[in-house]
Order: sequence, then C-alpha cells, then structure tokens
Amino acid sequence: MSINLSRRSFLLGGAAVLGSFALTACGGNSASSSSSAATSGAAASGSASDGTVITVGASPSPHAEILKAVEDEIKAAGYELKVVEYNDYVQPNVALSEGDLDANYFQHKPYLDNYNQENGTDLVSAAAIHFEPMGIYAGKSSDIKNVPDGAKIAVPSDATNEARALLLLQDQGVLKLKDGVGLEATKNDIAENPHNVEFVEVEAASVPRTLQDADFGVINGNYALSAGLDTTATLASEGADSEAAKTYANIVAVRKGEDQTDKTKALVAALTSDTAKKFIEDTYKGSVIPVF
Repeated sequence: MSINLSRRSFLLGGAAVLGSFALTACGGNSASSSSSAATSGAAASGSASDGTVITVGASPSPHAEILKAVEDEIKAAGYELKVVEYNDYVQPNVALSEGDLDANYFQHKPYLDNYNQENGTDLVSAAAIHFEPMGIYAGKSSDIKNVPDGAKIAVPSDATNEARALLLLQDQGVLKLKDGVGLEATKNDIAENPHNVEFVEVEAASVPRTLQDADFGVINGNYALSAGLDTTATLASEGADSEAAKTYANIVAVRKGEDQTDKTKALVAALTSDTAKKFIEDTYKGSVIPVF
C-alpha cells in the first residue's frame, strides 16, 4: 500500500488514497467503490467461502496479479483460489470484517492499524509480502547528483509519501532534514536546501504528469507503472532495507484468530514461495520488491 494516511490518522503504499486519501493503503489506484471477482467471475457477496476455497480481496495491480501467479501453488495445497478485485481501499476491509472474504491483500500495516482504530475492527497481518518503492525520475534534468540551482522537484502532497520522498532526496544529498523527523517529515522540516530547490507538492498519482515541467519527480512504484514509465530507469529508489520498506510492506490481512488457520497458512506459503518471488522480480523489475 505503494495505500495514503494523513499525519493525524495515518489515512497513505506502497501499495498504499480513497480517491485521494492522505495515505493510500499501498500507494495504489484511486477509489471507485466497485468490485469484481477475478478468478471465478462471481461477485463479492455472501459469506467467505468454506471448505477448499480461499477467497481473497485484492487491488487489481500488483496484488491480484501476484495472487493469480501463485494459483497453482494454492491448488497444490488442496485449495481453490478466488480473487475478488476492488478499486477502493475501504471495501476490502469491510468485506473481510463481515466475513465475505477469507483474507485481503492490498494494504500496509499502518493503514490497517488506522482502519482498525477508526472502525473498531480487529483485523491482523498474517504476513508481509512486498514493498512498492518510490523512485526519483528524470524530468527536464537527468543528474540527481548535480541538481541545478532553483530546480523544481515534484513530490507527493500527502503526509506519508511526501516524507518518504524527502528522505529519499536526502539520501541523494539534495537536502538535509531536521534530526529525528523520519517518516513524519514535511517541507517545513528541511534544514538545508543548498540548491534552493522548489518542492512542488502534487497528488501522488499525478506526479508522473509533472515530469515535462519539473526537473525531477519522486513517484510511487505503482503510479510509475500505471503511467507507463520505465521503472528500471529511476535515478534512485528506496531500498528493500529502507525505513519505508520496513514500515510500508504490503500485507495479507485476516480476522484476528485466523492467522494460523490452514487456509491462511496455504495462502501465505504460496505468496512467499519461490514462484511468487520470481514473478514479482521478473514482472515488476524493481517497482515491486518482495520482502520475504
């Protein structure tokens, strides 16, 4: 959850917006409140499947794609996989809480924790699967180590993604933040700006469209994919061992007490298999990183 939280409530991501949440669950797509069943063609309704069917709610990309890639592993464990795709970041948790799903896969833990707090629910993480790193992309300039004086750098406007962008730019020597601000950083926390950079705050999904006018843009992996950018051409990106990766890994969520059921174990085993890792690495080429 590339899914966006506000500074007060953590509402990102990724893998991370409800339309334009302050923090998306995964940094993912905009909300529309629609859903469709991807594997079986059935709509999301009624209770979660019993017996040998595992029903999982997921964002279309990359989550549903990754699930479909491990369908054979789930079948080998004796289960049928049913993927229900959602284009918003509220309904998958509602459906899970109400028993319509066995699990969902679309969000990071800060988003889940905030959802539980705001809604009085008790959903838990069963496993961390992947991280959607932010990357610095060239616009009118192409050398992040030699930033022009007065350059314009587009960054996401929501609290969490902006902090991640500023931390990444700090790692590249573009700026220096006040000590200790970490993932709470904003433009007001910039202590040193040697190149007098203008940081242009843009809704996260819109940053790719600013590249023609800005010197650089800091873009979530999922939004870079959606915009058709070459995600292998980033000038720098968050690493799998970064503070953001440790915090915003996308998870499989289940109801409390169901994290060790046979169904959940089979689902997690498939999503952390060599097949899943190879699919993620081969398909997304760094814009989605396995964390298992």
